[in-house]
Amino acid sequence: MPLIEVKNLVKTYDNEGVVTNVLHGLTFNIDKGEFVAIMGPSGSGKSTLMHILGFLDKLTSGSYIFGGKNVSDLNDDQLAGMRGNEVSFIFQAFNLLPRTTVIENVMLPLTYLKMTETERRNRAKEALVSVGLGHRLDYFSNQLSGGERQRVAIARALVNNPSVIFADEPTGNLDSKSGLQVMKILQSLNEAGRTIILVTHEKYTAEHAKRILRVRDGLIIEDAPVVNRLLAKEGDELQK
Repeated sequence: MPLIEVKNLVKTYDNEGVVTNVLHGLTFNIDKGEFVAIMGPSGSGKSTLMHILGFLDKLTSGSYIFGGKNVSDLNDDQLAGMRGNEVSFIFQAFNLLPRTTVIENVMLPLTYLKMTETERRNRAKEALVSVGLGHRLDYFSNQLSGGERQRVAIARALVNNPSVIFADEPTGNLDSKSGLQVMKILQSLNEAGRTIILVTHEKYTAEHAKRILRVRDGLIIEDAPVVNRLLAKEGDELQK
């Protein structure tokens, strides 16, 4: 059974009687352990789709099944529960608290779990070590480079062991070398069994995934595996 099943997904926004159609009947599945890029230009609907898949927004019609649950049937509290337990996000702008230490930023998603402070700290440290930042635990996030901040964001996304990690333009604010480090970490996480959904407008970035859903004008115009997949290696640089 696929982890994500989407059928005839439609999203419209009604602003004081002005109806805007954003997504026009999308159908696709994503299996556990896939690395999928949702690629399209600004205004294509890719961010709206990510918001729906990540339980941040609701579809207008159609169906969305996640792990066997019909998401359309869930109320706001249940959606919040799914958002907290099943998915994590990595954003272009990092979204870290500036005057808070690196380890405290990573501990945030664990705040409401039944864990001791020591257990939270150990889990956060483990996540930071996995992204090569075990030596930065007590730094403040505003003392780090952009690439290091994005790695902190990845550690924070890992710490609650989500079913899916959504990466929304994760290299957009980074230089080419730091961007490549981020893609290398995402590829490593996927090789370890994590399901990754990457949202990007850049073909070069998308080709680090294993499959690309191309979205244009609210429609999927192509759904295909990446033929010549790019593997992030030391010494390479991410093209912009």
